[in-house]
Amino acid sequence: MELLASGKRFDIVFLDIRMEGMNGIETAKKLQKQQGDIILVFITGMKDYVFDALDLYAFQYLLKPVDEGKFAEVLERAVREAARKKERRVLFIKSRNLTLDQSEILYIESRAKKVEIHTERQNIEIYAAMDELEGQLGEGFYRCHRAYIVNMDRITEYDSESITLTSGDRVYLTKKKYGEFVKAYMWHLQNGGVSGV
Repeated sequence: MELLASGKRFDIVFLDIRMEGMNGIETAKKLQKQQGDIILVFITGMKDYVFDALDLYAFQYLLKPVDEGKFAEVLERAVREAARKKERRVLFIKSRNLTLDQSEILYIESRAKKVEIHTERQNIEIYAAMDELEGQLGEGFYRCHRAYIVNMDRITEYDSESITLTSGDRVYLTKKKYGEFVKAYMWHLQNGGVSGV
């Protein structure tokens, strides 16, 4: 509870499963909802929760007693992964002389001749073409509808008609793109992307 209440952002979090009050799985779900992009390592004596941890895209699930060498190896890999994620990718908006960290973008929405960029802290309205923005953004973004581009690191849920983001916002997913989207999203997760689930 203190961890969640602190409001601090973390790159890597080590959690036990059995804890007083809220268990580690529930804590992890809430942390991911708050922060989105986080590396979770569970250290526990309970084998029963391994599939719950996998559903949360946990980086590692270590069983107690933990071998020191194994712990050091996992920590080293987690630090490398956190550093890789921190490589700053930016989107430069010429019309506003504004530089945005791509990791903060939730999704981009087309509204007639304007585009609204939805971020964690604000919504920015600019004159721009979706095709142009799609070209500037990295592989971690997907054009799920003619009016929407989503940050795949910010997806918490999807079905054949919509995608839900860490902010709770839902955007349309074109039915004919559903299969392509699922492939792209699974590839993204398997190649270092992060699920906000």
